[in-house]
Amino acid sequence: MELFSLAWFQALLAIIAIDLVLAGDNAIVIGLAARNLPPHLQKKAVFWGAIGAVLVRAVLTMGVVWLLKIPGFLLAGGVALIWIAYQLVADEGGDHDNIQGGTTFRQAIQTIVVADAIMGVDNVLAVAGAAHGSFLLVVIGLLVSIPIVMWGSTLILKWVERFPQIIVAGAGILGWTAAKMIISEPLIKQFFIDHHAWRIGLYIFCIGIVMCIPLLKRLQGRLSATPLCFAFTIVWLTVFDYLEEYTAARYFPTGEVPIAMELIDLVMWVGWIPFVIMLTKALTPPPAPSAAVVEPADQAS
Repeated sequence: MELFSLAWFQALLAIIAIDLVLAGDNAIVIGLAARNLPPHLQKKAVFWGAIGAVLVRAVLTMGVVWLLKIPGFLLAGGVALIWIAYQLVADEGGDHDNIQGGTTFRQAIQTIVVADAIMGVDNVLAVAGAAHGSFLLVVIGLLVSIPIVMWGSTLILKWVERFPQIIVAGAGILGWTAAKMIISEPLIKQFFIDHHAWRIGLYIFCIGIVMCIPLLKRLQGRLSATPLCFAFTIVWLTVFDYLEEYTAARYFPTGEVPIAMELIDLVMWVGWIPFVIMLTKALTPPPAPSAAVVEPADQAS
């Protein structure tokens, strides 16, 4: 591909669009992993988490072809991602005031790097395919992804502080990613192609297993919007999975993935957040007004 040609710029735009899509899962992981840190450590976690995500993606770019040759790699990665997503939400609602900031910071960075390494295989394949063998475009794609991931992570952190239901829905997104990895495993891929009901069941199981614990906690008390957010997330992801499969089979049978499909992915990754926020505002009762405290007037001595 000739440098700065029309095809080169088209490939660059495709990579930027892919980065916008793929930054969604990175931002969700970083936002969830850093949410329990003190405010002065959250910015550091976002920065180093974004740098770690890009470095992991760079390493995967060099070794992705070899990794995909390992039997069961995607299956093991999907199972590991379910565990990571579960750990991100299992302690929700607990008391974190006595956790040491340094230890928590290291744990957050470790979680971010491991999760990004697991999810990064499909990401790298998408960017490498759009680059058409141009190493310069791959490097540009990695550089462009840094501000996207950092901005997205910071935004999700702010939303999580105001709308805790995003934590549960975000875990559901990671569960969906895990199911997609498991279904893509060559050892069992044909089974899920032949048995679509099992495919839907796996999606519901993977999404549900990482959302049930925080969901049950919410049902015991304080956030009435969470059960509806749980159901909404499952329906949202199931619809988009069917939409992707139907669109690809009908309009793109050759296997090529155009920008239109990437835009569908982009809507899937970020479109659920406004709906969760609206559900939270609509169903969460306003806080009761606090009684005014009247101090007695000082008596003259």
